[in-house]
Amino acid sequence: MGQSAPWPVNEAERLVAVRSILSLQSGPTPELAALSDLAKSVFGMDRAAIHIVDEDWLRIAHQAGIQVSECSRDISICTRVVLSNDVLVVPDLSLHPELRGFPYVTGGPQFRFYAGAPIELEPGLTVGAFCILDTSPRQLQPSEVESLRQFSVLAGALLRLQKANFTMSLAERALREAAMTDPLTGFYNRKALSALVDSQMYAALQSNETFGALYLDMDGFKAINDTLGHSVGDSVLHEAAARIREVIRPTDIAVRMGGDEFAVFVPRPADSSELAVLAERLLEAFRQPFTIEGRHIHAPLSIGGAIAPQAGQDCLALLQSVDEALYQAKKAGRDRFVSRAS
Repeated sequence: MGQSAPWPVNEAERLVAVRSILSLQSGPTPELAALSDLAKSVFGMDRAAIHIVDEDWLRIAHQAGIQVSECSRDISICTRVVLSNDVLVVPDLSLHPELRGFPYVTGGPQFRFYAGAPIELEPGLTVGAFCILDTSPRQLQPSEVESLRQFSVLAGALLRLQKANFTMSLAERALREAAMTDPLTGFYNRKALSALVDSQMYAALQSNETFGALYLDMDGFKAINDTLGHSVGDSVLHEAAARIREVIRPTDIAVRMGGDEFAVFVPRPADSSELAVLAERLLEAFRQPFTIEGRHIHAPLSIGGAIAPQAGQDCLALLQSVDEALYQAKKAGRDRFVSRAS
């Protein structure tokens, strides 16, 4: 079966490069597919493939022609290409003293010819091999060896481009997230209503399910800012966000609507009692004083709640309903929850 292949001297750095590729693999890209299809045709081989070699396994980025399964790196010829960082040509695998015992030589598909060129993600970081195989012994002319090198160069360039595009998409996503995030609390801001809440609410209602919302207002917060200053007020808001985060579920969406007002959107609540239980837990959390700079500061909540579609078919209508319920909670004496059924 072959002996365990030694590790390259820069294996740790190489594996970082390999993982950066494997992390974004969601299937072969059209460009990699076209490259391996073209190589199979140009060289007239039974198989052409782009292989990535990680710490234990040979991964197939794309293969054209005969389809084979991924295998241990110890029985992969491409591992030898990675180790040497040079082209390897084996005219007849059945005559090779080591490789002739490999399972894909002795059994199906009974490959006889192999040639592979190293794929570098960056100079010196060989992540895999561009290989061509055939079920008959073959020879490669020097010009064909050079062509194989060029195919591996193109494969490396495509992988770098794929990685760069993925990195750019992450950066764009981070920028979008930053634009929708309140820096003080870490919650979403109002911009997230149209970008995030609308879509989740629409999906729930399209599935004939419900979508709940709670509107939270901190009682007496204006007096805190006026008497103790905005820095203390900011500390209270930061702690308030932490308390909300401890109570709500990971699937709930917390939004700082502005000032001391927050909204918590609850996808697919079972019924109105689920909102009521969540609201009571929030009320209890805020009945405890905030300790800021040695001061005990009281800022309980008033909460309004409603559930779509009964209280609205879109986010704006739902927010109007919870706002009306919040007004009733304040009118009834604050530090309480009022639900608007319809």
